[in-house]
Amino acid sequence: MKAMIVTGASSGIGRAVALAAAKSDFAIVAVGRQGAMLDDLAQQIHAGGGLCTIVPIDLRLPNAAAAVVSTAIQRYERIDAIVHAAGTAASGTLLNQSDAQLADQWEIHVLAPLRMTREALPALRATRGHVFLFGSGVAAVPTPGLGAYPAAKAAVRAIAIQMRRELRGDQVAVTYVDPGAVDTPLMLRAGLRGPAKGLRISPDRVAERIVRSLRYRPRRLKVVPWQSAAVSIGEMFPAIADRVFNRMPHIAGTQPMPPVEEMQTQSVVAPEAQERKTLDEALEPLKRRLERVRLSREFVASLLVPGTTLQLSEVAMRWAGMPNKNERAATHEVLDALTTAGLLEKSGEERWTVLKSADAV
Repeated sequence: MKAMIVTGASSGIGRAVALAAAKSDFAIVAVGRQGAMLDDLAQQIHAGGGLCTIVPIDLRLPNAAAAVVSTAIQRYERIDAIVHAAGTAASGTLLNQSDAQLADQWEIHVLAPLRMTREALPALRATRGHVFLFGSGVAAVPTPGLGAYPAAKAAVRAIAIQMRRELRGDQVAVTYVDPGAVDTPLMLRAGLRGPAKGLRISPDRVAERIVRSLRYRPRRLKVVPWQSAAVSIGEMFPAIADRVFNRMPHIAGTQPMPPVEEMQTQSVVAPEAQERKTLDEALEPLKRRLERVRLSREFVASLLVPGTTLQLSEVAMRWAGMPNKNERAATHEVLDALTTAGLLEKSGEERWTVLKSADAV
């Protein structure tokens, strides 16, 4: 039985690829940060008679690639394909991105695939394997408001071309996947609306094309050809793309989502009129909620450095890596609770200033 490593397998395209490949008799090594979601994926594959080993790990860690590859070799004794489907995004203009946001884009989209492919290269040579790298239309036509995501995807496109040429002699195929607009949580996690629903395709459609392409090993896989053609026009005629973005700035769905509603359990009394609370008192109403999402008191305490500024997206990424809608909402609830307790002060939309440390009474 052939073996495939799939990153970003917790949800979206990665999960769909793992399920589709398992039905095509691939043993799956499913990689992601959400252990519970990986468990659910493995159970689904096993119920269908397939094989799946999960590796819950943060791909930004330097030892992640070695851990994943060694697990695949120990479990299945071979690696036939790697699908680098893990992704993350952060909203905002490029020059407003924090160092942490820039690093996340580079680590997840560029360094993690390079490290893992390098680590797996001997096994891929032995099987004449196949590597899939995920691009985006914004690699060719960068979209305002998507932060460092377009730049990271442009790097992925260059990597795919260079890697394909360098591995040709080893008969290892490299495919650059242009998935088009896909209905996944990626944009929502970044706090963005995403493309219009009528433009989005399902992750299952992308997965089907990837599994089918394992037979003919293309250089580039255009899942939605008309969308790829539109991007090509924008790349060839940048003045047209500039006009489109000027007249329809939200065409790519980069407008922010509405603010998360405040918790119903919170008091309607203005924060400044309430009694000051300790950190533990502030978090007590959220205790069960934080346990469910595994947001620790220690992490929250580490945020409370007086004078520093906290931004919702950055805080969520620091503890959840690639936060989903639920994790982002939990982060917002914590920051609101700390504000009500007098530990933070709202300083802008989705931005807070720390007033007191964790041990302040």
